[in-house]
Amino acid sequence: MARREHLLKIGVSGIRGVVGEFLTPALACSFAQAFATYVGGGRVVVGRDTRASGDMLTHAVACGLLAAGCEVVEVGILPTPTIQIYVAATRAQGGIAVTASHNPPEYNALKLFNAQGLFFNNYERGELIDLYHQSSFRQARNEEMGRVLTDYSSAANVHFQKVLEHVDADRIRRRRFRVALDAVNGAGAVTTPGFLRDTLGCDLEAISIDPTKTFPREAEPRPEVLGEIAELVRRARRDIGFAQDPDGDRLAVIDETGAVLDNDDVLALAVDAALRRLPGDVVVNLTTSSVIDDVAVAHGRRVYRTPVGEANVVETMQAVNAVIGGEGSNGGIIFPAVHLCRDSYTGMAFLLDRMAETGETISSLAARLPRYYRKYGKVAYQHGCLGPLMQSLEARFPRAETDRSDGLKLLLAEGWIHVRASNTEPLLRVAAEAKSAAEVERLYAEVLRLFQ
Repeated sequence: MARREHLLKIGVSGIRGVVGEFLTPALACSFAQAFATYVGGGRVVVGRDTRASGDMLTHAVACGLLAAGCEVVEVGILPTPTIQIYVAATRAQGGIAVTASHNPPEYNALKLFNAQGLFFNNYERGELIDLYHQSSFRQARNEEMGRVLTDYSSAANVHFQKVLEHVDADRIRRRRFRVALDAVNGAGAVTTPGFLRDTLGCDLEAISIDPTKTFPREAEPRPEVLGEIAELVRRARRDIGFAQDPDGDRLAVIDETGAVLDNDDVLALAVDAALRRLPGDVVVNLTTSSVIDDVAVAHGRRVYRTPVGEANVVETMQAVNAVIGGEGSNGGIIFPAVHLCRDSYTGMAFLLDRMAETGETISSLAARLPRYYRKYGKVAYQHGCLGPLMQSLEARFPRAETDRSDGLKLLLAEGWIHVRASNTEPLLRVAAEAKSAAEVERLYAEVLRLFQ
């Protein structure tokens, strides 16, 4: 058991691991019972994505919740943002999404939400993990046992109505956009076709929308795995294409030529759309492109930077009352007027509304953004050498402005470098950005030289 717990990933959103090796029904039940103990009983919402292990783990989670005296509301297969919004809208004590998001199909996870439908902050997460490790769980008496209720119909409508409050849906419907969708046979397969076709009036052609089948591509919607949807956009002459990850919080966008837009540029377009609607500042993580700063400055707004991780971004967004935020490198758009969660549906609606408003193509809108070149990668390092490596990197750029809130970020006149340690492996995640392809290659190479 000690080995299993050691290899189980406990992070900012919950727990994650390979099912049957590190994430078992018994462990899921125990963690759910710790969660129920922490939230103090009451109603807890449980939903999942389409992974083969989802049904098994949902039952295990329900057992743990019931054992501590909770009433369980099962909402079935739904995107993570939909579950979060439903938790808040129904005033539940909390929620659990059984999903490993963009991870491969052999993984699963429990994403944990408080009564506001938000990931736990550092303090809440620390208390919950202490409860779990101490096995100090509430044991409900027979007369306190709750029950399992189901609501498979209302959650998506609650979510989509909130999105519609912030776009001109009639304007979108009048354009009858020709849209392509790749839902990777995930939770979006259940909800996204209806959102695009019925709610927004799009002429939809979709692939990978069978929730009973396995993921047909890598779960994370990176450009190199989106060839099929890109080809569909070109062949069927679609105005835009959307691709989701299995739990529907991440969004990739394909323009009308079949080119996959950079995630940072997608976030920048969403930021521009949000700042045209509402006054306020912006929060993104340290690895997100400087194009966000340019867009914010054009609207007279400030950008705040946080360590990588949705929970970190959300916590700062709450503190500064930001109007929008996100993590460009992973396709995450967070618009608190809908909810403080990463939400692909808000992103889709914003982009379609902006196209309808301007009459421009999505490629034309993206071309208006300031141009930056970005490069990402990871390198191995020996245990105990991280400190000297960071010092050596900083010494290479003595005039750089430094940020040490998440690894080391060096801000330079010609661009920036961000190096941070992985939470799970002896790897450094490396990112660099500059205004020319040659310059970003040079900056990235400066990091790699430290490991030769």
